Amino acid sequence: MDKQADLFPPISWTGVDDVVIVGGGLAGLFCALKLAPRPVTVVAAAPIGTGASSAWAQAGIAAAVSPGDTIEKHLADTIAAGAGTVDEKIARLMVSEAADRIHDLLEFGVPFDRDLEGRLQTSREAAHSENRVVRVKGDMAGRAIMEALVAAVRKTASIRLMEGYVAEELTVDDRRITGLIARPEGGRSPKRVLFPARAVVMAAGGIGHLYEVTTNPAEARGGGIGMAARAGAVIGDPEFVQFHPTAINVGKDPAPLATEALRGEGCTLHNSSGHRFMLDIDPAGELAPRDIVARGIYAEVMAGRGAFLDCRSAVGSHFSEEFPTVYGYCKQAGIDPEKEMIPVIPAAHYFMGGILTDADGRSTIDGLWACGEVTSTGAHGANRLASNSLLEAVVFAARIAEDISGLLPDARTNPWKDKPAPNPDAGVIDDDAAMKRLRHLMSTRVGVIRDGEGLRAAIRELDALSRENRTLRFANTLATAKLMAVAAHNREESRGGHFRSDFPGQREEWHRRTFIELADADRRIAEITGRAPAGEPAE
Repeated sequence: MDKQADLFPPISWTGVDDVVIVGGGLAGLFCALKLAPRPVTVVAAAPIGTGASSAWAQAGIAAAVSPGDTIEKHLADTIAAGAGTVDEKIARLMVSEAADRIHDLLEFGVPFDRDLEGRLQTSREAAHSENRVVRVKGDMAGRAIMEALVAAVRKTASIRLMEGYVAEELTVDDRRITGLIARPEGGRSPKRVLFPARAVVMAAGGIGHLYEVTTNPAEARGGGIGMAARAGAVIGDPEFVQFHPTAINVGKDPAPLATEALRGEGCTLHNSSGHRFMLDIDPAGELAPRDIVARGIYAEVMAGRGAFLDCRSAVGSHFSEEFPTVYGYCKQAGIDPEKEMIPVIPAAHYFMGGILTDADGRSTIDGLWACGEVTSTGAHGANRLASNSLLEAVVFAARIAEDISGLLPDARTNPWKDKPAPNPDAGVIDDDAAMKRLRHLMSTRVGVIRDGEGLRAAIRELDALSRENRTLRFANTLATAKLMAVAAHNREESRGGHFRSDFPGQREEWHRRTFIELADADRRIAEITGRAPAGEPAE
């Protein structure tokens, strides 16, 4: 417990919530809607939809819905992108349910693009063999999906929203999750609130904010993964981080994104001398898998030559109509993408690791389910196929709703005395010195390119941060960072989103997934530092 927690023990709500969902992004809201009319409480650090990476997803959702495309083709592309560690059964399940989930989203009011005959319009992205990305106005899918779901949630009587509550701790009784402790006022309140629950669904998002350059919102700092790890859950594949190759390099945090679809339309990458460098690296050029493109751009930026996306001939005067979001980002930064090249840089974008779950979203701890980017289902392997992330979120959110309804068929909860009004002022605390230190450390030592010496230095620094930390919230973030660094140190090869300059090739002995608990990471840290684990916050 931290000092504030000692002074203000958790205040429990009257009775027990039936289901508590942590997170107000796509996965959490879709799960809540699928559980309706079952009573559900959604605990979110920010107003629903605003603190989620889902809202910023530009490209769309991958689904084999166009003529000539098949589930088998989608599965094959997913497996190929995953660099040898995709769980084929899970991936097949995901792509097989894609069309049904698209139908659900249409029912919730998502205005997916259609052609003149009324059929869903699809586009192609890197490493896809067919046009299968269902979009909204070119690059507005994430925003449109979240707007539709937020509207649906706000008018669903069975869903209670607790916005501005930062989840800090899972309560456990004999290896069963019994509830959640959260801190109101965006984590600023000295008081903490206990939400006893029969089922907890973790949908708290990814880890992008652990890095200095990221496309993710500030809420994506690994807290949900760390909470589950501290409660004893097994974490899968935490070394695999996907860096989006083409964040717009204008010094913003989060960095605005130049969608993958631009390269699908024929836009090309050049350095400051005009050389199209990706053709030197991969025959597919700009349409190579994301990890390869990200490393290519990173090398140019680190060499001082810079990297630029040229859309002038491929999109040109149609830019504002076809890609309004990217166009707006560029104009805000003083760039005219119809006439100028866009400066780009790799940014932490998506996490293939997370809470290990099965086909029904169950974690390794009874009473805890998880969906969305906070999980490691095995569907993505070591490197996510573009636009499979939103698909994974809705597929497993729906499966969790079905599983909970079957396992706990009788909804039991006391009637709520009220449903709080939307809280537009809810938000997260700005980065303090420790968080800034952590972000720099992860970027320089556990980033696009890694090596053993740098990872050992990162582990020693993470241990030092753990010993200095006094808050549960930062303990969750540190737990996730430690799992990432240790798993990256252990995997002495390069595969997918994990690249070691001292082990640049794949090794057959590492042709497998990583399963790790926080206790395993602490033991490894103790071996490297020569000191006993730092343990929980002391004050």
